[in-house]
Amino acid sequence: MDSKSQKVKLNDGHFIPVLGFGTYAPPEPGEELFPKDENGKLIFDSVDLCLTWEALEKCKDAGLTKSIGVSNFNHKQLEKILNKPGLKYKPVCNQVECHPYLNQSKLLDFCKSHDIVLVAFGALGSQRVKEWVNLNHPVLLEDPVLSAIAQKHKQTPALVALRYQIQRGVVVLTKSFNKKRVKENIQVFDFELSPEDMKAIDGLNRNRRYYEFLPGVGHPEYPFSEEY
Repeated sequence: MDSKSQKVKLNDGHFIPVLGFGTYAPPEPGEELFPKDENGKLIFDSVDLCLTWEALEKCKDAGLTKSIGVSNFNHKQLEKILNKPGLKYKPVCNQVECHPYLNQSKLLDFCKSHDIVLVAFGALGSQRVKEWVNLNHPVLLEDPVLSAIAQKHKQTPALVALRYQIQRGVVVLTKSFNKKRVKENIQVFDFELSPEDMKAIDGLNRNRRYYEFLPGVGHPEYPFSEEY
């Protein structure tokens, strides 16, 4: 990744910005976005991951998409795709929740070893929406370590959290409806964190997940209880 050019090259030769936006899809076809059973648990589609991947490969061959990747995969799920007989294209990226309290270091190393870009959503912790997150969790952007580093660089804790990801080779997805904040996010390229700063932020990892209500978390084939 070249943070100065503000883009990263994917394993299929295409490029994506290191700072961008993303979308999500429902877990099972139907009218409900997140269908649940009688016990209130998410209903997951039973289609095999490899069959789904083969369909995506056909979409790429047909010119319907430039690049194909995955979301919320742990290393076991990635290995199943990578070891699939007849694999034509590797996933170019894996989009997961990733922030200083859940830095996904092992998964990041695994993805790098296979030339897969890790894409972080929830890089600022979370929006405090009770339907999606545990409101009892501490607010990431109020962390004293982030605040101290931000003050040293005359930046905001949010920018420090974003810069942390970019310097470790993670593509960051940000989401804001506030024009001021969108403009502020671009300033992430105006400063650089020192090795000491990076080490201090690494030390904040708690394996704490904010987004507990996610389609990819808890898949019956690969329970997502481990961060790696």
